[in-house]
Amino acid sequence: MSYGFWKDIKLPAVVLAPLADVTDPAFRRIIAKYGKPDVMWTEFVSADGLSHPEAREKLMLDLRYVEEERPIIAQLFSSNIDEMKKAVEIACELGFDGIDINMGCPDKNVCKQGAGSALIRTPEKAQEIIRASKEVAGDIPVSVKTRIGYSKDEELEYWLASLLETEPALITLHARTKKNMSKVPARWETISEAVRIRDEAGSKTLIFGNGDVKNIEEAHKRVEETGCDGVMIGRGIFGNPWLWSGHVPTKEEKLRVLVEHTNLFAELMPYKSFAIMKKHFKAYVTGWDGAKELRMQLMEANTADAVEKVVADYLEGQ
Repeated sequence: MSYGFWKDIKLPAVVLAPLADVTDPAFRRIIAKYGKPDVMWTEFVSADGLSHPEAREKLMLDLRYVEEERPIIAQLFSSNIDEMKKAVEIACELGFDGIDINMGCPDKNVCKQGAGSALIRTPEKAQEIIRASKEVAGDIPVSVKTRIGYSKDEELEYWLASLLETEPALITLHARTKKNMSKVPARWETISEAVRIRDEAGSKTLIFGNGDVKNIEEAHKRVEETGCDGVMIGRGIFGNPWLWSGHVPTKEEKLRVLVEHTNLFAELMPYKSFAIMKKHFKAYVTGWDGAKELRMQLMEANTADAVEKVVADYLEGQ
């Protein structure tokens, strides 16, 4: 087993979750600047897509990072072993600190490919993918992000045992099944169960929990309750790149960083719909009188320049 950079990370760790159309290169740069987490993940990237010339060009842009983001892990997904091996090789050449295999995404299109959480139903295939990825990655640690089961919690014991046999450096468990999606509260008691299964197997694989954790204080509470090695925070980062710093921003700071984030998005990802950036407006602009009206104006803006003008006019009128 290769722990790579993980052997230098102080545990328990609190890390940034990979979120599609959220933790893109622009937002990760903002997070790294204002409140860097212990470890960062990219959005998940299709290993199959990296083999196709047209898709590859854009996906390679999604894999951009800056040194300030280290340690950073590239998250990949596929059910095709050969395509995964090629993608792992690309990620290693790009200098990523780790490779993470997504085996938890519940999206129908991903599952139709036999990837994401569909791999919970084919543990032997999952094992082949992990072992092949480790072979290519060499000393770069390979990890897995998955769920506690496909349709029921009882799948955890067999599924986790199958993963542990391949000795990944880390397994991050979203404390819901694929069937649950995000419709029920995360069941953190299953993370305690996962730690027990890991310990009884004598495995050295790290176990991280994920699901509904909003801040660092809550993350440490979950570690105490479950005995896991770390916690992954996802939606708690929305509108709050200061999360890991503990800084409580003023309204003016929030609006200034919103503009900075929007400008970075426009600069780095002109090929993506501006609607993706608009997801962040509600999270940044909340918690004060007049926030709703300002959000409505921002939602009408369709360029970074327009957003900057709306914010400048608002602040001038304060």
